[in-house]
Amino acid sequence: MEMVGVSVSKTIRKFRRKSWCKLISSGFLLIILCFLSVKSQLLYRETWSPTRYSSSSFYLRLPELGHNNRNLQNIVLYGGVRHGKPGVPSDKLYVFENTRNPTLVTDQGKVNRKTDSLYLKNMEIGRNRRLPQAIIIGVKKGGTRALLEFLRVHPDVLATGPEPHFFDKHYHRGLEWYRSLMPETLPNQLTIEKTPSYFVTKEVPARIWKMSNSTKLLLVVRDPVTRAISDYTQIRSKHGKIKSFESSAFLHNDTSQINVSWIVLRIGLYIKHLENWLSVFPLEQIHFVHGENLVTNPGEEMSKVQKFLNLKPVITEKHFFINKSRGFPCIKKKISNKRGHCLDESKGRKHPDLPANVMASLRRFYRPFNERFYQVTNINFNWT
Repeated sequence: MEMVGVSVSKTIRKFRRKSWCKLISSGFLLIILCFLSVKSQLLYRETWSPTRYSSSSFYLRLPELGHNNRNLQNIVLYGGVRHGKPGVPSDKLYVFENTRNPTLVTDQGKVNRKTDSLYLKNMEIGRNRRLPQAIIIGVKKGGTRALLEFLRVHPDVLATGPEPHFFDKHYHRGLEWYRSLMPETLPNQLTIEKTPSYFVTKEVPARIWKMSNSTKLLLVVRDPVTRAISDYTQIRSKHGKIKSFESSAFLHNDTSQINVSWIVLRIGLYIKHLENWLSVFPLEQIHFVHGENLVTNPGEEMSKVQKFLNLKPVITEKHFFINKSRGFPCIKKKISNKRGHCLDESKGRKHPDLPANVMASLRRFYRPFNERFYQVTNINFNWT
């Protein structure tokens, strides 16, 4: 009888141990199943689909906020990122302004409704390629490159790289091609380009007016005699041996007969070209930059330019220093910087010395045109 009791007791203890093992095993199995269920949802729900966060999908839908974006307020106003929503097809997502007011858009940026001011407003908040609001139209060898490089220091100004030559050489390509050359800017930033040949091309004023009749124009002018010599010097440096200045400037080497067909001299007839521009644009829409003063007193000229362009007066005389070897101004991006940016060695190159009678003849030729130019612009540039 005692043996039977002992056997029953052992059986009960063994059953209890197996029950606890089964209970613990069942618990672990349940935990594993729950984990797999959650993981499955994370992997297969569209909101967390890897393709939604790939470089070809998610990042292309975000505004491009690169290192050139100096206005952090626009990042905050944008409301962070564009949020996905469960159940929305993978080619669509919602845009939020300050995390409110969703607007459904597609990958191609098209709104599913014909008009949606909220979406358009959000797109304006981001960086876009905009047609220029200001153009440096000339003149060649007047100081246009210096003006553009000085303006680049301003945080609210972005410019193209090479000269676009859209309105004189590539107009047939259309405005969208022209826009594609522009830098990406924020709404509070100014887009500007420089093409000096615009000033002497007859068709350009009407073409710019057609693009935007509010475009602001900047014209850098300098003494037409020294401008012509500088132009000739550049041509000679690029093409090597060419005819002498006198042979090109005068007919039959007679200093009393000016060769007005030579483009180097014709560019300096500022009043003739300006009359063409004034037949389209009002005078107050053109700002005249004194080329000589831009070299000797760049701070003063840049103050006038910033005022004309409605820019904050960020650039001052403290940003400039003179390159002693060439006598040309260099500019510092920050006043505290020890070093600055100087134009390349082609600027400030030495001009050939011309005979006194050649210089006197050129000055006599330009004098009546200069005086008329002073009257129209109401600026005395004091070119002797």
